[in-house]
Amino acid sequence: MNVQTPVKADETLMANAIRALTMDAVQAANSGHPGAPMGLADVATVLFNRFIRIDPSRPDWPDRDRFVMSAGHGSMLVYAIHHLLGYTDMDAAQLRNFRQMGARTAGHPEYGHAAGIETTTGPLGQGISTAVGMALAERMMQARFGDDLVDHYTYVLAGDGCLMEGISHEAIDLAGHLGLSRLIVFWDDNRITIDGPTDLSTSMNQKQRFEAAGWHVQAVDGHAPEAIAAAIAAARADDRPSMIACRTVIGKGAPNMGGSHKVHGAPLGAEEIAATRAALDWPHAPFVIPDGVRNAWEDVAKRGAKTRKDWQARKEHSPKAAEFDAAMAPPNAEALHAAITAYKAQLSADAPKVATRKASEMALEVVNATLPNSVGGSADLTGSNNTRSSAMRPVTAQDFSGDYIHYGIREHTMAAAMNGIALHGGFRTYGGTFLAFADYCRPAMRLSALMGVPVTYVMTHDSIGLGEDGPTHQPVETIASLRAMPNMNVIRPADAVETAEAWEMAATSDTTPTVLCLSRQGLPTLRRNHSAENMTARGAYVLRGGGARDVTLIATGSEVEIAMEAADLLEADGIKAAVVSAPCFEAFAAQSPDYRAAVRGSAPRVGVEAAIRQGWELFLERGDGFVGMTGFGASAPAEELYRHFNITAEAIAASARRQIEKRTKA
Repeated sequence: MNVQTPVKADETLMANAIRALTMDAVQAANSGHPGAPMGLADVATVLFNRFIRIDPSRPDWPDRDRFVMSAGHGSMLVYAIHHLLGYTDMDAAQLRNFRQMGARTAGHPEYGHAAGIETTTGPLGQGISTAVGMALAERMMQARFGDDLVDHYTYVLAGDGCLMEGISHEAIDLAGHLGLSRLIVFWDDNRITIDGPTDLSTSMNQKQRFEAAGWHVQAVDGHAPEAIAAAIAAARADDRPSMIACRTVIGKGAPNMGGSHKVHGAPLGAEEIAATRAALDWPHAPFVIPDGVRNAWEDVAKRGAKTRKDWQARKEHSPKAAEFDAAMAPPNAEALHAAITAYKAQLSADAPKVATRKASEMALEVVNATLPNSVGGSADLTGSNNTRSSAMRPVTAQDFSGDYIHYGIREHTMAAAMNGIALHGGFRTYGGTFLAFADYCRPAMRLSALMGVPVTYVMTHDSIGLGEDGPTHQPVETIASLRAMPNMNVIRPADAVETAEAWEMAATSDTTPTVLCLSRQGLPTLRRNHSAENMTARGAYVLRGGGARDVTLIATGSEVEIAMEAADLLEADGIKAAVVSAPCFEAFAAQSPDYRAAVRGSAPRVGVEAAIRQGWELFLERGDGFVGMTGFGASAPAEELYRHFNITAEAIAASARRQIEKRTKA
């Protein structure tokens, strides 16, 4: 079980090793932030030496404790500890090349760049919020598999900046509400920001703030090992999430710069480093660690390895071992494809006219029935996002065995927590809000893409088609901005069949997050002829008129129906119009050049989307037509809005005729 380790090593020397490696690496790079690692060295040493359970030889061991450096600019704390623990990918050469091209020691901790880094941090507030998701996933897994298989903590080091960022309020509120007792946050209370003392910009009583959110709160001297250890032990014994305010000196050990904002984000310099070595009684050359100190740190790793082996033995004898392994494994893509294919055949036969947000709910009945570790949620829009399938039960502080999370009006933390749930392992997660509120989620969505975490964002009310709520809720520019994000699949399905295919893509993605852009208004089923192939995974395909064509109409989502009507108008005039449905630009860009050319065709083209044109160069040449938005929307019934903004079959047909005429004259 997860218990405290008796103290045997000299923790002052262990902490000074962190300080020395930090100042040497930052000096070698002539860049970095030595202040936080040097100030937090004592807290980190006590935490790792007495409490944390990790195994550097198996950094992905499922029941390890999670450690999150939310104040990501203090990355050298992480790298120094990993070097001292003996991570095989963190030798001295990596420290000497801190912040250099090709090194694992990036300026901020980057998930996937080095073993043992649980999440990418740097944008302040993201770490603590992602950790809420990790701690929630731990409780949910524990409810399913018991203490024998799931018994770990999530520890977070957060700075003043993390707690000033607005997302931190959302995160601590949610964690307190859910009673995430395995979450322990250390606040680096050094009272320094880049500009100077924190009282330049804040007077917040952080301890009272956390208490008001339902947390267990303590305050300690961040340089007193016994007080730190006692606080951690008390935090672990409490049934609430815990915050330990650690009063520290930024740059602790530097005799002239310690305690000043000057040590926050700049090298100490050769003269101050020499003075620091003298003050710490650390006579060793740069990057040299004496054997006794290294052995003390390696003992932490050895204890972790033993704990991991004990856990492995318990798992091997557990009746839930197979179920646990299945939860931690990638989703069963073959089973989901079979289920979705059968469901698509029924949709093509029934041809329902439903909003794609409703089609998403229908598809989720299939997805959630097939993937037992699927976890959903919404930012207080469950009935509008249609994210809760019929068998789902809510997750509560009294019962973590559910599979639906009520995130409240906390879009930003919802997105960050989903990252944490996915990074923790054991679940496939999705969450919903309105597409216009993607901007409230964006920093966490960007980290989803950067880390390659395959969460799914269910974003409804995707255009002016939402109607009367008006331009504040009509995301005319949002789709383009999301398509601009690398490693993000943005899918705007045209009907229930494409929506089912979109869910198959999202639920089986391995390293790419997905945004589903879903309509409020009802849309007819356009795919009446069943195909086992997932055509949405092609990104775009010819829906109508695949032979010789006079013009190609390319549309997404709710506008594919209008493009089909325009094709009817053109056909009445003897003009052959192909209609291309383009639900996912990113997937289309990944197709072969020959396929892309065949879909686009050589005839004139008209793009159609109730959004701005930006990003359509994948399909359109500069002179091609586009029917869409050029500004913000308005408040009115959806049908009136489409007419007002001239996104109609008649307008598309007229644009097509102009393009044909231009080509003829040329």
